[in-house]
Amino acid sequence: MVDDNGVVEMGMGDDMDRLLTWHNGERAFSPFSDAEMDRRQAELRAHMQLHDIDASLFTSYHNICYYSGFMYCAFGRNYGFVVTNDNATTISAGIDGGQPWRMTHGDNITYTDWRKDNFLHAVKHLTPGVKRLGIEFDEVSLDLRDQLEIALPGVEFVDIGQATMWMRTIKSAEEITHIRTLTRIADLGGQACADAIGAGVPEHEVALASTGAMVREIANSFPFVELMDTWTWFQSGINTDGAHNPVTNKKIESGDILSLNCFPMVFGYYVALERTLFCDTVSDEHLRLWNVNVEVHERGLELIKPGARCADIAAELNDIYRSYDLLKHRSFGYGHSFGVLCHYYGREAGVELREDIKTELQPGMVVSMEPMIMIPEGQPGAGGYREHDILVVGHDGAENITGFPYGPEHNIIPSS
Repeated sequence: MVDDNGVVEMGMGDDMDRLLTWHNGERAFSPFSDAEMDRRQAELRAHMQLHDIDASLFTSYHNICYYSGFMYCAFGRNYGFVVTNDNATTISAGIDGGQPWRMTHGDNITYTDWRKDNFLHAVKHLTPGVKRLGIEFDEVSLDLRDQLEIALPGVEFVDIGQATMWMRTIKSAEEITHIRTLTRIADLGGQACADAIGAGVPEHEVALASTGAMVREIANSFPFVELMDTWTWFQSGINTDGAHNPVTNKKIESGDILSLNCFPMVFGYYVALERTLFCDTVSDEHLRLWNVNVEVHERGLELIKPGARCADIAAELNDIYRSYDLLKHRSFGYGHSFGVLCHYYGREAGVELREDIKTELQPGMVVSMEPMIMIPEGQPGAGGYREHDILVVGHDGAENITGFPYGPEHNIIPSS
């Protein structure tokens, strides 16, 4: 069958150079119920109706995943999710087969590689009569914006990125359950990391042990799960000076400062466990600095509660560092929101524990506390110090759901 827009069933006819319907197999398992996904889409549609937006086109990893359940792999191709008052449809490339449809809460349409404008043709096919189209101003490139204006003449583009970011900051009960599961898995990765530490062991071997433990536990924790992006950053010595420094083949030395960073990521949701450790021994100055950072961390955990402003939390923690003349060694903010976000896409920027963010924490938000200082190489106590816990903000306070211990009492690791 071929409709008026050239959409054909898989393997039928000569019009397959544009759009296909590849509904292959059965719908895949999701950790989120149909009711939960309907809730997300209904909240989006309510915003669209309030602001006279006829349809929304999402192109970001995070919003496509959040509203549809499908996490794409771009590899140089465009992906999208079109939501109207009546329909919700992911747009995927033919290279993915039927997997996008199996993961989508809604419909799916596939475009081929055989004409360079087929993605735009799919967008046009899904937005007939649309006058005001929501797109993500913080994600759409200038090139894609130009292409959309040519493909959709007369359509007004309005921003949907900021509004959806605020929607994502408040987690549902099902999201919090999922985040708890991932945080438990991060704790297991942390223990595998600690167990692998020893003088002479390369960083990458520690990271492999941690990642392997998390991947296996993820596989055991769900009836079906994609295993795309779970990873570990493990750093030693000078490599600890940056929070996101890559794993290397540097070998751990006795007395090294170490950074453990475990990141299970499942169905687009990311959590983190980060700890300062030492191999075998710790110098007096390293120990002093480590204890200061733990003091800041523990005070930060106390400050996270409903009604607290991000900027005020940052200001009070700055005062502690300042009292030890260490504020100049602080390298980034004190924490951030968690949910559908990752190191290569997305960030709920309105909920960051920084001096310039005035947002009040609300029940349902999930945030980290992760103070870090970095002492330059050549100075006593050189290295990067960071602890990281995840907290769920409730109506009366906040619950710390991270279980792996922190501080000198637990994380001076003897070589086996």
